[in-house]
Amino acid sequence: MTHSQLSGPEPDPAGDAGHADPPPRVGFFTDTSVCIGCKACEVACKEWNALPEDGFTLTGMSYDNTAGLGASTWRHVAFIEQSAPPVPAPEGRRELPLVQDAAQSAGGEFRWLMSSDVCKHCTHAACLDVCPTGSLFRTEFGSVVVQEDICNGCGYCVPACPYGVIEQRPSDGRAFKCTLCYDRLGAGQEPACAKACPTESIQFGPLDELRERAALRVDQLHAAGVPEARLYGHDPTDGVGGDGAFFLLLDEPEVYGLPPDPVVTTRDLPAMWKHAAAAALSLAGGVALSFTLPALTRGRVRR
Repeated sequence: MTHSQLSGPEPDPAGDAGHADPPPRVGFFTDTSVCIGCKACEVACKEWNALPEDGFTLTGMSYDNTAGLGASTWRHVAFIEQSAPPVPAPEGRRELPLVQDAAQSAGGEFRWLMSSDVCKHCTHAACLDVCPTGSLFRTEFGSVVVQEDICNGCGYCVPACPYGVIEQRPSDGRAFKCTLCYDRLGAGQEPACAKACPTESIQFGPLDELRERAALRVDQLHAAGVPEARLYGHDPTDGVGGDGAFFLLLDEPEVYGLPPDPVVTTRDLPAMWKHAAAAALSLAGGVALSFTLPALTRGRVRR
């Protein structure tokens, strides 16, 4: 597979990767405003992909025993406690407030911002660009997958990811992350996490349709008095060319542990190689001059 474009708008990443006549690009839209923190997505992901368990020790910061995405956690539900009122549910659906049990404290009511995080399957995936073995590849659905039997454990992909998603397993050093359930997509099924989500917080489908649906949901929340609702990762002109998995957030991205302005880390590689080549030529010229100049000087002295 080829991948020629490192940054900028890319309408067809699967085609750019060499897939002839690919199907429409698919992905996730995660509406955090209706997430209830049940962790069904985490369980379904682990069961389908046969991922190791994370242990049963809570972090002490929330009802969370996974803490973040990693080599054995491809879906992670974050619990972020805030003092705030509830959020309206989508039209036609029963109320799903974020104020759990209307808990009272010195600061009044509080809510949990619950968000099921996942690999973003970036349009411009730096992890794919830096992989020296071809272990990472772009599928015909536009997602990015690691082939664990080809990964040599070099770890280049880990610092390349602007989201800190991909990780190596300590046991053998190989890298792992969400595959968007590539095996299920090939059989015409939706990913396990979306199938298991009871509130439709995780929605799967053609990316263009999801973006339209997400924009309507934001409008609905704004009209209902939730001005802080915003989309994250949906814009094809952002620093990663748009994400294959994007989110509706109810606060700043940093609150959810997301970078506010992610940029594909390989964006500047062409310019860097250009400057390196110019520096190498200058160095070579200096070395050549250091050998020829003394000879020329000696010739002038003899005359």
